[in-house]
Order: sequence, then C-alpha cells, then structure tokens
Amino acid sequence: MDNTPIMFVLNMAAAAALLIWAVRLVRTGFERAFGGRLRLWLRRSTANRFAAAGCGGFAAVLMQSSTAVVVLMAGFVSAGTIGGLAGLAIMLGADLGSAVVALILNSKLSAITPILMLSGVLIFLRSSRRQLRQVGRILIGLALVFVSLDLIRRSSLPLMDSEGARAAMVYLARDSVTAFVIAALFAWLVHSSVAAVLLFATLAAQGLLPPEAALAMVLGANLGGSVIAVFLTLKAEAMVRRVVWSNVALRGGGAALALAGLMQTGLADHLVGADAGQQALSLHLLFNAGLLFLFLPFAGITMRVAERLIPDPSAAATADARRTALDPSVQDQPKRAFACALRELVQVGERVESLLRRSALLLETYDDAAARAIQAEVMEIERMSLDIRVYLAGVRGRDGDRSVRSRAFELSGIAVNLEAGADVIGRKIVAIANRKNEETLVFSKDGWRELVEFHDVVLNNVQHGISVLMSEDTGLARDLVEQKEKVRDLAQSLERKHLKRLRKGYPETIETSGLHLDLLRALKSLNTAFAMIAYPVLEESGELLQSRLAGKLSDIERD
Repeated sequence: MDNTPIMFVLNMAAAAALLIWAVRLVRTGFERAFGGRLRLWLRRSTANRFAAAGCGGFAAVLMQSSTAVVVLMAGFVSAGTIGGLAGLAIMLGADLGSAVVALILNSKLSAITPILMLSGVLIFLRSSRRQLRQVGRILIGLALVFVSLDLIRRSSLPLMDSEGARAAMVYLARDSVTAFVIAALFAWLVHSSVAAVLLFATLAAQGLLPPEAALAMVLGANLGGSVIAVFLTLKAEAMVRRVVWSNVALRGGGAALALAGLMQTGLADHLVGADAGQQALSLHLLFNAGLLFLFLPFAGITMRVAERLIPDPSAAATADARRTALDPSVQDQPKRAFACALRELVQVGERVESLLRRSALLLETYDDAAARAIQAEVMEIERMSLDIRVYLAGVRGRDGDRSVRSRAFELSGIAVNLEAGADVIGRKIVAIANRKNEETLVFSKDGWRELVEFHDVVLNNVQHGISVLMSEDTGLARDLVEQKEKVRDLAQSLERKHLKRLRKGYPETIETSGLHLDLLRALKSLNTAFAMIAYPVLEESGELLQSRLAGKLSDIERD
C-alpha cells in the first residue's frame, strides 16, 4: 500500500507542505519576536549601498526569507526614510542572504533536530513572555525544516525504481527551459525561494533529479522568488515598484542568462559539491553573490532607467482612484452596509498612512506646496469621515435590533479617531515643520535620529491598525493595544533622553526643545487614535473583561 502512486503523491505533498510551513514558522516567529528591533537596525544601517546590501543579507539570514526583507524595505522606501538606491541594495543583499540560508538548512545541523524540537517546545509551553515564546516557535520551525527534508528523502525513494519517473527526469534534463519555468512557477506559488531550492536540492541529492535539471530548477527558483515581491507591491508607490522591478530584471533576467550560459558551456562540471544537491546549492550561492558584486556598483544607473519606465502617477490617475465605497441602496441591509463602511474606513486609514509618510519628508525638507497638499488631503479625510458617519446613521435594521445601532456607533467612533489622526498631521506636524523652516532650526543629531525612529514605530502601528480594521482579528487587536503601551513608554524614555541633552546645554537641543517635545506628543496622539481600532474587536471577543487589557482603557484618556 505504501508504494502505490497515490501514497507516494500524498507523502511527497505532505513533506513539501511541511517544509513550506516550517520555513514560514521560522520567519513569522522572528518577525514577532525581533521585527521591531530589526526595522530600526535596518533603517539605521543604510549609510551607503554596500552597508545596505550587508544589512539586507544579514536580515534575510535572520528572517529565513528575502521576501520578509522586501516588505520591510518597501515600508522604509514609502516613508522616505531610505532612498530607492538603498532599497535596491537591500534587496540584492537579501537575495544573497536567502542563498546562505538554503546552504545552512541543508547542512549537517539536522543532527541536532531533537534538541531543537525539545527546547523549542519547552520554551514555548513554559514561558509566559511573548518574546520567549516566539524564540521557541523559531526553534520548533528549524527542527521541522530538518524533519521535512528527511521526509522528502524517504518519500522519494520509491521513485528510484520507477521507469516513468526516470523518463520524466531525463526529459527535464534535456529540456532545461521547461525545468526552469516549472521551478519559477513553484517558487512563486509557495512564496518561498528558500523552500523551493531546498526541495530541488534534496531531490537531486537523492538521485531523483538529474544534475542538469536540478541546476536549471534552482535558477528558475530565483526568477520565481523575485516575482513574489511584484505581487506584494502592486499597489505600492512608484519608488517601491521601481526597486522591485529592478530586482526582477537583475535576478530574474540574470537567472535566464545564467541558464543560457550553462546550456552552452560546461561550467556546471566545475561546481563544488559532493553530489548534485550540493552542486545545485553552490550554483544558487554563486549566482546571487555574483549578482550582488556585479550589479551593486551600477545600482544608480539601474534606478535611473527604472524611473523612466515607471514614472510617478499623474494627478488625474490619483483623482480617478478617489471613489466612495458607500452604497446608499444597501442601507436597509446592515451586513452589506457595514461592509461598505469598512471599505471606506480602510481607504481613510490608508490616506492617513500616506500623510504620515509624507510628513517625514516635510519635516526634513519643508516645501509650501507639499504642506498645502497635506492640509488639502486632511480636509478631504474630514469630508469622508463625515460621509461615513451620516451613512452609518441611516443604516436600518429590524425594530429593536440594538446590535445594528451598536455596530454603527463603533464604526462611527473609528471614523472620528481616523479623522483625529489626520488632524494631528495636518495641523500639528505641518505647523512644527513650518516653524522649523521659518526659524531655520536644526534638530541635534541624536534628537533627529530618535524622532525619525519614533515616527517609524508609529507608522508601523498605523499599518497594524489598518490590518486590524480589515481583518478584525483578535490576536492582531491584542498586539496593537500592547504596542500602544510600548509607544507610551518609548515616548517617555525619549523625553527623558531629550531632557538629559538639555541639561548638558547643547545649543541645537535648546533651540528645538519645544518642537522636539511637541512632535513626540503629536506622534503619540496619532498612535493612540489608531490603537482605538482594536478595542471594539477585543470587547466583542470578551478579552477586555478577561485580561489586564481592561484596566488600560482609562489610559486612553491620559493620552
């Protein structure tokens, strides 16, 4: 029974699924435990393209994924905290980092699988601290990676004696282009080039994949891995899309050229490795290392070409995108009406997020036209908020149905809070930027670094709030409220640091003291406005009454 084709397919599919999930488990564990610190470190370490590439590579090794690094990079580029050139350098470094990850995970570290699994489970079950639990999650994920690779090896053994399988693999060895395309599609479908490369290398080491097919499929995985980011950033700003498409051109195009080179030359015979699997991993590492060192010096030229191919959107296109989701014809159908209101609220939240990104640039370099555009957008958000509240007031349920009125009240409250967040940007932050410009003030080096990092933390929480609004996920809502407390503590810590510099009598600190403190408080207020999104979700699930989060409701008033 175990040797039937159905059982073979099931065993191989299950082993591959476990590998994909295990890689994701490690990545999400690291993001939850150390994502905030990594964001700050990554943003700080982009002084030049070489430092940015090194940071991208290191981050990809830690997070087991170049795709996760792309998401971080996109946020920084959109916020204006790093430029497109640094963003491309980070991506090239992350591609090399993911190749290093594949090499490490295929090594003899699998011998410590029992230790990783046992320690991971004990840490996860015994620890009450969220960060330690995520460390346990990471160790469990690593152990499952090694277990899944072993399962793939065992499951592939029946194919060694299958004539049909041999014929298919011989065909792939002869048709490298087909193998390349299949691998690219697979890497894109599983959203992990690391998992795809590990699968191909393991099958090659077992003798199932001929060396020619394995090498072609590893190169195809590089193309598929680069395309993943395209779909994740389809609606991102033009600068982000330039970076992503540049990486596709370099990594995907380079993979196609490398395949052509392998087909025309005998370079494959000189790859280091005891078997076809090791040779495939060596090619993967050499390809991404070569890509980094060959194209990093020309990243500036690449970005200039991308700027011509992907211009900034026209004002007409932006105006065309401003369409309301509020449908008056469904106000007598509460579920559909509330869905329409949620869509409109998400759009408002995304606009506030965009304003917050633009405010960072305005604080650094003031521009009257940009300031007026921000204030005009705030007025548009105020109009949208009013429209949502009026729309919700007209939603009609059955007589005596309090749940409809309660839901309408909750969504109206969210609209008010989003409007308040936009008002903080349009009135307070723009006014701070204007005063800084008119009085030609300059923040101290440490003060400006702290403000930029705090701005980035708040921006991350704004994005988190929008995610809660869209998903109404209890876990995400709980995390958002916890982040609110951390932001409050961080703001107090930054105020103390500022006062210490003030006591030392630094001229720049003295001149900008009022602006510095005002900006900290404005950003904290904006963070609170978005944290309020979480409370209706937690109240509905009963967590506000069952946990210590209930005692924190009163803190909202103090913020």
